Amino acid sequence: MKLRTKIHLYSSVLFALLFLTTNLIVYIVFSTMTLQQQQSRIESQTNKTADNMRQSSVDTPAADLLRAYVPVEGMIWIVRETGSNTLLVTSADQQQLAKRPVQYLQERTAEIITYEQQRYVFVSVPVIWNDGQVINIQITESLRQTGEYLRALRIVLLIVTGLAMIPVFLSGHVLGRIIIRPIAAITATMRDIRRSGQFQRLTMPSASSDELYEMSATFNSMMDLLESNYDKQKQFVSNASHELRTPLTIIESYASLLKRRGMDRPELFAESVEAIHSEAVRMKEMTEQLLMLARHEEQWNLTVEPVDLLEQAQQLAREFDTAYHRRIEIRVDPQLEQQPDLLSVQTDAGKLRQMMFILLDNARKYSVDDITIELSLDHTPRQQGTSGKRQHTAAVTSNRCIKIIDYGIGIPTAELDKVFDRFYRVDEARVRQDTGGSGLGLTLARRIAEALGASIRLESVAGQGTSAILTLPEAPTSMPSFSANSN
Repeated sequence: MKLRTKIHLYSSVLFALLFLTTNLIVYIVFSTMTLQQQQSRIESQTNKTADNMRQSSVDTPAADLLRAYVPVEGMIWIVRETGSNTLLVTSADQQQLAKRPVQYLQERTAEIITYEQQRYVFVSVPVIWNDGQVINIQITESLRQTGEYLRALRIVLLIVTGLAMIPVFLSGHVLGRIIIRPIAAITATMRDIRRSGQFQRLTMPSASSDELYEMSATFNSMMDLLESNYDKQKQFVSNASHELRTPLTIIESYASLLKRRGMDRPELFAESVEAIHSEAVRMKEMTEQLLMLARHEEQWNLTVEPVDLLEQAQQLAREFDTAYHRRIEIRVDPQLEQQPDLLSVQTDAGKLRQMMFILLDNARKYSVDDITIELSLDHTPRQQGTSGKRQHTAAVTSNRCIKIIDYGIGIPTAELDKVFDRFYRVDEARVRQDTGGSGLGLTLARRIAEALGASIRLESVAGQGTSAILTLPEAPTSMPSFSANSN
């Protein structure tokens, strides 16, 4: 059974039970009140009749009194304590009441009885008769007319219930369609996605706060995430297959060369091992960068903590001096020297270090002179966005600038906007054989900057050098949010 049919059926049955229960309660309450009212009326009428008959019994024969006070549909009965010498008078259509057994009652009684499948109100009132004896004046009156009224009420309630079920049935059908529509739209969209292989979104006609709108919005968000992940995976596979082919080919070639001649020529052995090791290291670094670029920023697990920029710069300078024998000069803006607390920012220390390492490594590869790190304070408010494809929500109170300056071959102005693209290399400068670069470093650096709510840009003059300017917020009020698209 389809969900729409279930909703239609369950809602109709529920409303039908609700109507039937309500009408049943109404009928029971109304019939009870009506019968009690009839019983009270006949009881009061019997009391008046008994008083009148007792006062008139001296002058009028009892039989005549009975005929004067007999109900239209019923019987009046005088019952003595001995049960003998009883007198009764019945109406024309209630002759069967005369066959009821005689019963003397000492106390006043009023009740509803059933006799020969008919309902009556029976009232017995003890009265002191003119001869001094205590007798019962008993009146039995039919409830036939009241029963007809209640029967008519039952019919009316059943008709009303039947008529009310028509809009209930229709509204159940409409309700089922309203509830199922977004689910059916999701199902149809998923069928289209499976058939066409293309990611699609649900149409959102207007903003709403109900759960159905939220479900549709969640579905579209899920499609955005799936498409983004799919694009990242596809790009990762494409990039990996393209970029890893060269080092694998080199490794295979040198391994084959070693297999054929390595044992006979020691110099060839050393060259091959060095080449294989170099390509393996480069392939490992490239794979790590590709994996990180393929990962969503939400999965980076950023840890925001106070970070001393001068301490970070000094540590990296010592490491580069030890590893590459390259001197790195550190310059600090006088305003920052006077206020050392301004050198501390709230950010992720590991990611900041990785980003600075990428920029310093680029400066090392494409220059031979000393490298300079400048720490300064930027009074210009930072603009939203760095790549044009993501929107940042971090609010900045003040900006810290880290400028990494090399005096190397530089980058032509026309190429500056392209160097952040994956695997892009400037023809004259980014030559793999000379530098071993993969063309992923700046792309990863920009992604890290965006994740930290920072910005990164390059200034360069061909033949004179390049400056990588990293602008950091002092304390982002919220982590940046990202759109589905990525570099």
